[in-house]
Amino acid sequence: MPLRLGVLASGRGSNLQAIIDSIENKKLDATITIIVSNKSDAQALERAQQHGIKGMYLNPKSVIGESDPRKAYDQKILEVLKAHEVQLVLLAGYMKIVTSVLIEAYQWRMMNIHPSLLPSFPGLNGQQQALDAGVKISGCTVHFVTEGVDEGPIILQAAVPVHEGDSVDSLSARILEQEHRLYPQAVALFAAGRLSVEGQKTKILEPAS
Repeated sequence: MPLRLGVLASGRGSNLQAIIDSIENKKLDATITIIVSNKSDAQALERAQQHGIKGMYLNPKSVIGESDPRKAYDQKILEVLKAHEVQLVLLAGYMKIVTSVLIEAYQWRMMNIHPSLLPSFPGLNGQQQALDAGVKISGCTVHFVTEGVDEGPIILQAAVPVHEGDSVDSLSARILEQEHRLYPQAVALFAAGRLSVEGQKTKILEPAS
């Protein structure tokens, strides 16, 4: 049975598109059962419609007045994910920090991709942080999601050279190319049962013979 994916996205969804392409090209044995966005105008929802995937806008303002709005919002997301029998959650340009509500429900079953070689330059603007630090190599990281921002066990990484005269845009474009390659690979490893978390490290297991 194909792995059932749920995707949380806030923006243009280019990494979502990379996942969709890998599925449609039969390189990834998975199906996206739901795409949820906290932005009504997210291009990710348009991509969902274009590919016949169910997309949903969930208004963050719907939980205003709750004692803990962030957890209340994540509880709503969790109900949607469960209703669509999601086995692995992917964050694809999702601009909200998820809470323990989702993290505990999907422990080691929620991935994110970040535009730096973690643990260097976590949080926002990883590309600008890399340029400001003067590093010669940057890149991207797929990792499992924990409560610490960009602190979860690393699954895969790809290095990208930083060129003299690079701008945030030029560096971001080269990193994005690697993101689109790396994210489907990480999902494929999960689908094949080849990822095992031991402490703070992700072990990639040999393929079953």
